[in-house]
Amino acid sequence: MAKDKYHELVKHSLEKEGWTITDDPLYVDTQRRKVKIDLAAERLIGAEKEGEKIAVEIKSFINLSQVYDFYRALGQTLYYSMALEFVESDRVLFLAIPDDTYFDFFSEPITQEIIKRFSIRLIVYSIIDEKIVEWKK
Repeated sequence: MAKDKYHELVKHSLEKEGWTITDDPLYVDTQRRKVKIDLAAERLIGAEKEGEKIAVEIKSFINLSQVYDFYRALGQTLYYSMALEFVESDRVLFLAIPDDTYFDFFSEPITQEIIKRFSIRLIVYSIIDEKIVEWKK
């Protein structure tokens, strides 16, 4: 499957924030099948030897239906979160979305409730500024 349209933008934005990309993509073995998450990254915290570990599923929301894009993103995010719990429980999954989608579709009450109910963590990125504008944990 092809990389998302903004894959490289998000990857470089993470690197600018001090993240080291460790896998592009990250393959997660769920015993009966492997799933592919777009990126894995790590960042050392201060002088500690251990740091933060994240996985990032990147979505562009460029199809005609944002609802359809959201269904796909939500399903993937829930599945990948569970897969990571089994294999790499210290790695946190984020869904990366464009800022215009965040301020439009993701500001709707039902979308906000779904994000809250399923504890979806977001990385909001700017296509124009080519940077991460917000982390929603």
